Amino acid sequence: MNTRLARAAPLRVGTRASPLALWQARHFLGVVGGFCPLLRGDVFFEECALSTAGDRILDRRLAEIGGKGLFAKEIHEALLDGRVDFAVHSLKDLETELPPGIVLAAVLRREDPRDAIVLGPRCRAPAPRDPYAALPRGAVVGTSSLRRQAQLLHARPDLRVRSIRGNVQTRLRRLEEGECDATLLALAGLKRLDLAMAAGVVLDPEEMVPAAGQGIVGITVRERDTALRELLSAIEDRTARLAATAERALLAALDGSCRTPVGGHARVLMDGTLHLTGLIARPDGSCLLRRRVSGPAEEAERMGRELGAALRRDAPADILC
Repeated sequence: MNTRLARAAPLRVGTRASPLALWQARHFLGVVGGFCPLLRGDVFFEECALSTAGDRILDRRLAEIGGKGLFAKEIHEALLDGRVDFAVHSLKDLETELPPGIVLAAVLRREDPRDAIVLGPRCRAPAPRDPYAALPRGAVVGTSSLRRQAQLLHARPDLRVRSIRGNVQTRLRRLEEGECDATLLALAGLKRLDLAMAAGVVLDPEEMVPAAGQGIVGITVRERDTALRELLSAIEDRTARLAATAERALLAALDGSCRTPVGGHARVLMDGTLHLTGLIARPDGSCLLRRRVSGPAEEAERMGRELGAALRRDAPADILC
């Protein structure tokens, strides 16, 4: 352990207060403790659960209240004013351009990035070749994600989409109460909460392109805290960082907001090749562009940037307005 990290008070770890966010914060602490056994337990760390606007305002889509940055704004503020020392995020909820003075110091090994359909009682048994065959004609699917909505309606225009927001447990409860016939959730979250059995259909990432950064936990710190950055560099997962770099560069090139359905998914193969899929669409699914590139993983940022530029160039003007 770097002696510069020694301190009388525990290091404070900022996180959202949802069950999944708390799981991710505790997982991060477990990874740090596994790297350095001296940094185990609450002697060295203090968990700070913070309420964010994205968690409090659940009756409107994110696009209507300021975008996905609302899941991080209060956490960024706590980091900058010294109330916390680390912040743990779902990377897909983190803006591509962080506030001045904050850096993405590390990303952890990626969990399964795929989306899953959770089926209600009106749905049929999954079909082996058609991932959407379990949904009856005209079924109501609950999701607040325009990315998921666009891809779903592109494949099945007969379906109806109802906006449902909240944490994983809230959305499962609303499905159980009959507000919709099915819902879509990130498989990573279901697995982390021991709810993977709820996934009725797991969607291929080429069929339902995930959100950039989906399944990755990211750790932010103050840029000036070099000792913490040095510690975190030792626990970073290089493969996840390469995938995240490509996907976030794609998102930045598209200037994607919560009003634009955008997806990005990168895979790093054993031979060092990175495959990147990017998607942009209209929310109603009437136009959907999907492009793919491959190249050396070390060029992840360039590949993401260039694929994003190609999608922007080919997309109808109204998609990115």
